[in-house]
Amino acid sequence: MQLPPPSGTAPVALSVLASGGTGVGTTATQGLASTVSLARAADVLGYHRFWMSEHHAMGATSVSSPPLMVARLIAETARIRLGAGGVMLPNHAPLLIAEQFGMLEALAPGRIDLGLGRAPGTDGATAAALRRGADANDGFPQQLLELLGFLGEAFPAGHRYRNVHAVPGPWQAAQNRVPSDSVGPDVWVLGSSPYSAQLAAQLGRPYAFALQFGDADVDTALRIYRETFRPSDVLDHPHALVSVPVAISDDPAEAQRQAATSAMAMLRMFKGQGYLLLPPEEVEAYSATSQERQILDAYTSRSFHGTPAAVADRLERLHERTGADELMLVVSGHSAALDEHGIELLADHYHLPRA
Repeated sequence: MQLPPPSGTAPVALSVLASGGTGVGTTATQGLASTVSLARAADVLGYHRFWMSEHHAMGATSVSSPPLMVARLIAETARIRLGAGGVMLPNHAPLLIAEQFGMLEALAPGRIDLGLGRAPGTDGATAAALRRGADANDGFPQQLLELLGFLGEAFPAGHRYRNVHAVPGPWQAAQNRVPSDSVGPDVWVLGSSPYSAQLAAQLGRPYAFALQFGDADVDTALRIYRETFRPSDVLDHPHALVSVPVAISDDPAEAQRQAATSAMAMLRMFKGQGYLLLPPEEVEAYSATSQERQILDAYTSRSFHGTPAAVADRLERLHERTGADELMLVVSGHSAALDEHGIELLADHYHLPRA
């Protein structure tokens, strides 16, 4: 695993997570173009990773296939690591994911990350349309082991997939009598629970904790991960990343307005109305019940929103509390322009090394 470089005066390396944000009034083409622009900016500004998450049938997101976007971004960036944060593995055959990320790694050796989760990335009906069974989550550990077997040619003698090979990959290099030009993508386990923490620890893999999801207990998860970690051939000590929602602006009120658009999208999802990023004016005009107001206020306050200095203060306190090795900024407001300007403001605050 390639560890992050020093990141200016930031407490740890900083990264960015996007989902192809497509707010109301924005086309998919515009949303994806904004994601490309955001990745270019993160690359130039000195961020360490740029990840995209897999979602389906959600109006506010346009990245249903992170590998497709990574392929595009390889040609649009020069030094930043690119990846999925993540691929929802029960939606896919492990061999297919091994092949796709083997291709990506061959296109950009040493720059590809593969984050793996077990959630569907959507609602129940859409999960069924993806041919995902009700017991899909139960098979996640086995699927993950199969994927690692394909990526590393690591199936034992007698395994039914011993003679099945992911191409491109190490088997192809051996067949063609050439040295492998990479060690494959960095594989991460993603989650927001003790279950995922324990799985990452058992496999000796880096762990990414999604703090943007509700009241997830990051302290317990990271403690379990560190206490039960087993060194592997790719990682000899625990390495944890924590992702948090952010909205950054020179104007604190505008940052709060953008954070509220994401909070409203969460409320709509809870009510079965679909995850949409409404314009701030519509969010402000919404007549919420007392219970809805509690949800909106809770999700808005969970977002690290405000001026660069205010957001940096919360990031530093989070780092002191969790000891995370990396922090990832989840940008998901209605305004793609504000998202991009926000990561620039924070990069300038921390004096990240620009390209």
